[in-house]
Amino acid sequence: MTGREGGAAIGPVGEHSPVVILVRPQLAENIGAAARAMANGGLFHLRLVAPRDGWPQEKAWRTASGADAILEAATLHPTVADAVADLQRVFATCPRPRHVIVNTATARGAAGMLRGIAARGLASGILFGPERAGLTAEDLAHADTLVRIPLNPAFNSMNLAQAVMVMAYEWWIAADTTPPVRLVTNETRIATKDQLENFLRHLVAELDACGFLRNQAKRPSMVRNIRHLFERGEVTEQELRTLHGIVTELARGRRVRGRIEPDMEVEPDEAV
Repeated sequence: MTGREGGAAIGPVGEHSPVVILVRPQLAENIGAAARAMANGGLFHLRLVAPRDGWPQEKAWRTASGADAILEAATLHPTVADAVADLQRVFATCPRPRHVIVNTATARGAAGMLRGIAARGLASGILFGPERAGLTAEDLAHADTLVRIPLNPAFNSMNLAQAVMVMAYEWWIAADTTPPVRLVTNETRIATKDQLENFLRHLVAELDACGFLRNQAKRPSMVRNIRHLFERGEVTEQELRTLHGIVTELARGRRVRGRIEPDMEVEPDEAV
């Protein structure tokens, strides 16, 4: 088949990652998009149960965006029973479980459970139903845990590939160690307190020289406010160098051109 050139060199990430099982998928494009979502989340093993238009399908490769290896390794199965025969735990996405007593988890909760199952060396899989109607009661009977993805109750319809993406993301994030928030400083570093103190001395000295802090009664509180302004953030070394340059140039300009006109002066208590 064409459309497979230049695919990413992807493969299984870790051991015992869950198998993604698409039950009676209707559109090749959704199969390809599901493979792409799997690659994003570090999932690799794909099984197809009785796809409506057969398999393989050229359009799937067009929407896989380089996740070709997943499609090429996908296996074809006639029934759900056949697709889950070698698995020890089976999860199934289900928007509205009815008339059944079964463990139900959110996508995040299910991902945590799947991580625990993988750590025990057990084989697991996740069933995803066809686009139009989802999994049938007979399909769900093969699962030991149902998965509900909490969404806006007024509109909780999801595309097949979107559902796979949510589960792939949750699987990945369940073991991810990326800090929730971090400051990217690129080629500079966060300034030390000593570097910050050196800048503040420079700034206050020039503010004294230009008369900005001439109100001696208010000077201590004004200096504190200026200090708090810079202390409350993680100022980088590069930012401090820039600020030093700004203060130096302002001072140089004042000496060259003289003080600003009285009617242009800003009252210190209004500025800080």
